[in-house]
Amino acid sequence: MDESIGAWVARRAQRSPRAVALVDATTGTRTTYAELDDRVAARAADLAALGVGPRDRVALLGENSCAYLEWLFAVARTGAIAVPVNMRLAPAEVAFVLADAGATLLVRSTAFEGLGDAAVAELDAAPTLVDLGTDPGPTRRREPEPAADRGGEPCVIMYTSGTTGRPKGAVLTHDNMLWNAVNLCTAGPGIASTDVTIAAAPLFHIGALGLSALPLLYAGGTVVVVPSFDPAGFLDLMAREGVTTQFLVPAMWAALTRVPDLDDRRFPSLRWAISGGAPCPVVVIERFLAAGWTFTEGFGMTELSPAALFLEAEDVLTHAGSVGRPFLHVDARLVGPDDELVEPGEVGELVLRGPTVFAGYWNRPEETAESMRGGWFHSGDLGTADDDGFVTLVDRKKDMIITGGENVYPVEVEQVLHRHPAVTDVAVIGVGDPRWGEAVVAVVVASEGVDPDELVAFARERIAHFKAPRRVEFVAELPRNATGKLLKRVLREQFAGSSAAVSR
Repeated sequence: MDESIGAWVARRAQRSPRAVALVDATTGTRTTYAELDDRVAARAADLAALGVGPRDRVALLGENSCAYLEWLFAVARTGAIAVPVNMRLAPAEVAFVLADAGATLLVRSTAFEGLGDAAVAELDAAPTLVDLGTDPGPTRRREPEPAADRGGEPCVIMYTSGTTGRPKGAVLTHDNMLWNAVNLCTAGPGIASTDVTIAAAPLFHIGALGLSALPLLYAGGTVVVVPSFDPAGFLDLMAREGVTTQFLVPAMWAALTRVPDLDDRRFPSLRWAISGGAPCPVVVIERFLAAGWTFTEGFGMTELSPAALFLEAEDVLTHAGSVGRPFLHVDARLVGPDDELVEPGEVGELVLRGPTVFAGYWNRPEETAESMRGGWFHSGDLGTADDDGFVTLVDRKKDMIITGGENVYPVEVEQVLHRHPAVTDVAVIGVGDPRWGEAVVAVVVASEGVDPDELVAFARERIAHFKAPRRVEFVAELPRNATGKLLKRVLREQFAGSSAAVSR
């Protein structure tokens, strides 16, 4: 259609104006597509009055809310670019994102006003501050949404951690979002206008945005928005709202299995559930399958908007450990060091292409060119494929850790811990954790007089808490090869019982 995602709401308002688009789980307020269109138009007018124009960057900092989605669509409608900010970052980290994106406006919620203000205080050029929860101005006569030439424009810049310790912004276009929605609508049992989901994972993540909220709103369904995740309360809400399709990260699914009366609850409307963001423990999958759920698993990346590979419900147990096969509009293959195809069963790097592949890293042309060699996005993940095309990941080239659905790069944590005066050497690894998928573990060579709690506190003062180690192990020296390269596989064997970086 070559339109912005701002047109989705307008078109739905024309086709089904009285259908419910959003539900505020806290207040119970239900917003129809006609009402959402009015609110998006009013917020777009407010943005224009603040001087926001095409390609300006507008940062969004706040917990999940209906207003958050209204602002996202309003930014799209003005032709500007939304920059969702991880609300779990430290002020200095938020400041970096704002500066790197060149945000001219920061829309932040009351709950994170302090974080936003502290971040802005570190900047030389401060963006304009706006309260995310402010009611939009009066509805005005709207200018028509441009019908063409918008699809290839940037829609959002989603920041993801970089191997050098600095996050980098993945630029996703409106067409990326469109084709991702099409992929979700055609996967598994599909998504339709009669579907209901809960946006429970944080909307600053491409997982919640691209696997939950946007596909449902594209299809004309209903998105129930919750500001935070409470397992028992979430199950109550699923039953009350008649949820039909649901995305959560594995840590959330695992939390639901620990609700004591799970087996006594009934969800007659639920058609299918999908887990993504990290490998889901097989025991969790088995738990929901035993309860009669249609439970599926997928693999995605920010740079893929994010849907990449999908494991159908009938394959979840027979191909346990696999991340499935490509979505309908994604090509995937495994290649060797020279980008040559590898044979089934051989380890290669997962590379992907298709209309959901991002437009590149914000202001990083060299990194973009490197990741898009030969027209394929190089994921940095190593895996194998069987004769039927099912892909199984075996390692991560970049040593990334996924804990509770959050990406953590060890080098960033290592750099922080190296600044502690008692630390002489450090390596950070991920080890299997039944609750979080993986836990961050720091293996430290240190002088006497320092304890694990002190190092954890030191890290938490400087980086987001989810990045800080949950466990610290002390060793006399770190294992290295003859050239001085750190042997993390040895550390994994010692402290996790496995040399693999990816485990279930």
